[in-house]
This record gives sequence, structure tokens and C-alpha cells, in this order.
Amino acid sequence: MKRYHLRRDDMVMGEKEMMEVIEQQSYLVLALCRNNEPYLATLNYAYDPERHCFYFHCASEGKKVDFMRENPVVWGQILDDGGYLSGECDYAYRTVQFRGTVTFLTSREEKLRALHMMLSQLEKHPDEVRKRVLTESKLETVLVGKIHIQEMSGKKNEK
Repeated sequence: MKRYHLRRDDMVMGEKEMMEVIEQQSYLVLALCRNNEPYLATLNYAYDPERHCFYFHCASEGKKVDFMRENPVVWGQILDDGGYLSGECDYAYRTVQFRGTVTFLTSREEKLRALHMMLSQLEKHPDEVRKRVLTESKLETVLVGKIHIQEMSGKKNEK
């Protein structure tokens, strides 16, 4: 695979700054493709630094799931939107882009770990929500995906 690089080193983010963006945001956008047809999906996520992966949950069937099952290779982006810079004809942002492969979790333990991480990262009162939503019946029916990250880069413009 051909490797691309940014022409301006001042726009490249290091790992620490990429982790800041990942930890501060709550959704990512995935680019999916099947049969030469693109599709975008926006998802809440949890990042697992030990396993270098993202977790997400969704309904067990639907368009994005069909795309992922047919072609598990995805490109994703997490955006820290700094907004338009009035009078500068420019935009402030930090983005993390990644390439990965989606798998769907089947074990109860893996699903529980992923959902605990998501609730911890997304909810203000995760313990209250855990008691209400992490029931055995819901664990059986929820579809939890794992994006195994194969490459990641970050770009910024913080004028």
C-alpha cells in the first residue's frame, strides 16, 4: 500500500495529541464501502488503549452492519472542531484518521468490557446507567463492534 505524508510538518500531530482528541470527543465517522458503493456512519465509541481499538454498539441489523459484514475494512475520523477563523479564510481543527478492520464481539465478557468502557467514557453517571441498561437480555441482543486499528495519523490547524 502506498504511504502518503503531509507536506507541512507543523500540521502533523504526535501520539499524545491524538490521544487527547480521542479522549475529548464522543463520536467518530466511519467510511464504509461495498460493491463500489460508499456509505458514512456516525457512531459513539470507546477507545481501549490496551488493545489499541475502538468499540461501538448498534442494532444487530441495518445498512451499516450489512456494509461492515461484507467489507470489514473501514476508514474513520474523529474531529475536534475549532471553527471557522473569521477574517482568516481558514478553519481551526484537529483530526485523527485511522484505518481498521471491524469484528463483532460474541462473548458475553468481551461485550461487557466494551460496554463498561463506553459508559465510563460517555456518561456523567455511568454506574446508574449500567444498572439500568446492562441486563442479561440486552447483552444477548446488542451488537458490539470492535475496530482493530491498523494505522492512525493526526492533522491539525490551530492558528
